[in-house]
Amino acid sequence: MKPLAPGKRRSAIGLSLIELMVALAIGTVLLLGLVQVFAASRTAYQTAEGMSRVQENARFAMDFLQRDVRMAGHFGCVNDQAHWVKSANDLESHFPGGAATSPTNFHVSIFGYEAANTAPEQVVTIGNAATGWNPGLPADIAALGPLPGSDIIELRYLASEGVPVNGLAATGGNTKVDFPSSRSGALTSDGVGSPNLFGVADCAHADVFAAGAVNLAGGTLTSDGADFSTKYTTQPSGQTLLYRAESMVYYVANNVSGVPALFRARYDGVGYRAEELVEGVESLQFLYGRDSTPIIATETPPTGSITMQDVASELGADENEWRRVGLVQVGLMVRSPDRAATTQAAGEDQQVRVLGVRFAPPASNDGFYRSSYEVSVALRNRLFGN
Repeated sequence: MKPLAPGKRRSAIGLSLIELMVALAIGTVLLLGLVQVFAASRTAYQTAEGMSRVQENARFAMDFLQRDVRMAGHFGCVNDQAHWVKSANDLESHFPGGAATSPTNFHVSIFGYEAANTAPEQVVTIGNAATGWNPGLPADIAALGPLPGSDIIELRYLASEGVPVNGLAATGGNTKVDFPSSRSGALTSDGVGSPNLFGVADCAHADVFAAGAVNLAGGTLTSDGADFSTKYTTQPSGQTLLYRAESMVYYVANNVSGVPALFRARYDGVGYRAEELVEGVESLQFLYGRDSTPIIATETPPTGSITMQDVASELGADENEWRRVGLVQVGLMVRSPDRAATTQAAGEDQQVRVLGVRFAPPASNDGFYRSSYEVSVALRNRLFGN
């Protein structure tokens, strides 16, 4: 066979310009398809990740809120309403007198602040909420830096676990309390290493006070300006228990990274000490259900029938109105920690609603996934008959 000339051999095994262009076109189409598949997969992953993180954070936040709201009114064997019906002096708060908003006013176990323009049927623009609360915030809560557009709730009660009181002795106008040091862990539960507020209670009386000296290892503490040594029968024949007293605030504020988060601040006798619970909570909303009894007193005990439900501004600063509260509806708006590639809500019917409040999206789509969560919480320590 006669071999091909060198020039002809190169032409036989090479690619023409048309063939090269067709190959490039096919490759480009395939590459664009791969890019679109990757982008769609990435968007779906971001959305799924945002939804799962929102659900996880909401469950965590609701768990904290439900647990503490249910404890409001707990003062030993009987609740604060029962003490009030029997005699207001049977629940004695050994602190200087103050308004219902005072963190040491344990005669008011629950108190709320309604954020401006966040009543049911009102509209809040995300990132541009109206400022202010009704009733107005006291200075110590305002100093916590709560974000506008989110309600605030105060809770006061004795912790769930008590320690037996072995002895009470008067000492210079104060009371020395003896208790088993082996049980002192109940007083430092939930991360409270150095408690300062305490309560002593049995099934007839309750006294809440600040401690002047605390020796948990030695099983002793001394009240600061409170003598209740003769009111109680101590162990083993009595039912007297020592509790840690709780006064706390739940609110929404920006964390150190500038992300809105749910915070809880405990009052330690000097000021509030804030702790971040979970990020991504943009708004807290509360509705308060009240007993049908207009004034809870000895002659008019609560009926246990919740007949009205209002925002905090409707109850105002009236201690009696807050004493009637037996149900709290809690609502959360939670956003994803990171952008989730979500689209802007197209209409009002697609916008997030929390307890009747509609949250309009920001002017430009920020890409965060948002969802709402609601729950009704009965104040178990104020259930009729307790």
